[in-house]
Amino acid sequence: MNTLRVKIAILLVLAIVSVMALMTFVLFLLLGPPPRSGRALDVAAQQVALVAALAAKAPRSVELLDEPRGHPYRRTTKALRKKLEEQGHNIDVIVARTHRWRRGSLNVWIRLEDRGWFGMPMTRLPPQGVPWWALLRWLFLSTVGATAVAVFASIRMVRPLVFIENAVASVGPDGVMPELSEKGPAEVRATARALNSLSARLKRAMESRMRLVAAAGHDMRTPITRMRLRAEFVPDEEEREKWLNDLDELERIADSAILLVREEMGAEAPERLRLDTLVESICKDLKEQGFDVTLAGTQAVTVFVSRLKLNRALRNLIINATTHGVRARVGVTDDGTIGRVTIEDDGPGIPEAVLGQVFEPFFRADPARRQNIPGAGLGLTIAYEIVTRAGGAIQIVNRPAGGLLQTVSLPEAPEPEAPDTDSA
Repeated sequence: MNTLRVKIAILLVLAIVSVMALMTFVLFLLLGPPPRSGRALDVAAQQVALVAALAAKAPRSVELLDEPRGHPYRRTTKALRKKLEEQGHNIDVIVARTHRWRRGSLNVWIRLEDRGWFGMPMTRLPPQGVPWWALLRWLFLSTVGATAVAVFASIRMVRPLVFIENAVASVGPDGVMPELSEKGPAEVRATARALNSLSARLKRAMESRMRLVAAAGHDMRTPITRMRLRAEFVPDEEEREKWLNDLDELERIADSAILLVREEMGAEAPERLRLDTLVESICKDLKEQGFDVTLAGTQAVTVFVSRLKLNRALRNLIINATTHGVRARVGVTDDGTIGRVTIEDDGPGIPEAVLGQVFEPFFRADPARRQNIPGAGLGLTIAYEIVTRAGGAIQIVNRPAGGLLQTVSLPEAPEPEAPDTDSA
């Protein structure tokens, strides 16, 4: 956004300055430069000649210096000397100003034979030749003014875009954008109305999709139950076992889909809880169930999340590490602002080409979908939804030594404000 604003401002500045420079050049060509000489220069030459003659007759009446003082004006000096020659005077003069870069008094220094220089004040003379410095100052001031106008105009022009950027940044982890105030200029009001309408339609579409998935998962249970009853009467024991395994997988998929919908649409109240204590409890429980889980080490971290949801997410991640990665090593660290749960395993890892798809529903790194490992492929998806909605993040990378490293990052809960016990 800032880049666009700067580009618009630069474009406006170039356009304004270019037009003003072109107009100045055209006017300069049409009107021509200021006259190089004129009545003022004639009068100045006569005054210089008169003063020089008087000083020659009474040299003690003037203060003589070895060198002229000030900053010489070469073109004006040359023009004045030429004018003196035209009037028949052979006088060595130098026109100088007391200050070079700011307005100062103008003096004409006259050389009195070989005795030295004396100065006399002179009224301002017209510029000789093209006044480049005046033109440059004019263009500089024009550029400064054009820049101020361009910056103001660019800010006004990109205001709707800034409004859209802020609206997009306000979208929460659940994908819902808060309703925007429809106030301000017409463009901003129109943008706010469009975004509010888009947010409402998107919310309805998401809710409809969730209801559809939940209804499909729920309706699948009835035919699955009927099929299970029929499978029990299959005479071939091996064939019956295959049917029951397939039905078990279908039931897990239906249950996981319903659970995913509940996680996306649920609104359980968050609470302050010790992340390290929760992880220790999960690891102890899974170890008692026969999972190869090792608690590597923990640090005290307090987060603000739903206990039930976070418990489900961490269990999914740890079980995923033990089932697909042989064993899991779990740790909790704290850097002062972010609490992290790290889960390492010794499995084969995931190919880098599909590593970015691990949180997609029904994802399996093994295309053959090994049936000896139970699961519907929604565990990581559910964990991702829970953690991101709590304001955290999950990162899964391949370890250099083999296996996966799963990192769950959650912002630490701020310390509760102490009650004010001061008495009035």
